[in-house]
Amino acid sequence: MTRIAFDTNILAYLVGVSRTTSDGAKILQSRDVLARLAGRASLIAPAQTLGELCVVLRRAGVPRDEARDTILKLRHTFAGADTTDTTLISALDLSVAHRLQIWDAIILNAATESGCAILLSEDMPDGFVWQGVTVVNPLKIDIHPRLGEVLNG
Repeated sequence: MTRIAFDTNILAYLVGVSRTTSDGAKILQSRDVLARLAGRASLIAPAQTLGELCVVLRRAGVPRDEARDTILKLRHTFAGADTTDTTLISALDLSVAHRLQIWDAIILNAATESGCAILLSEDMPDGFVWQGVTVVNPLKIDIHPRLGEVLNG
């Protein structure tokens, strides 16, 4: 079964974080993609994304206990991907070589180390491939062929 990781922004939409008027549509799209992936893929939430999501929730005004509960629910819904020393060292190299933010590089490397084929992200370059993991923006009108194979397969 294909393993698919989620970046923080997609998780934020999944839990309903809305900062702009266009976010309502992104929330619906993200939830639709998740529903379509259920049973077709193994879904992964890297530890880094869950930590970042906690910050996003707190900045959106969510109380600490509710943010904690949301993160724990996601942790039980998705498999995890830890951040290790190896993850960090590889992320540093990736960040320098491809000019990615270190946090994005950590998430991408955690997905790589977890055997993912796809990382769903709105922020990272759509179609970028790192060690077999393709970054895909699931919110684009034209779905990347790699994600399309999983959704329609």
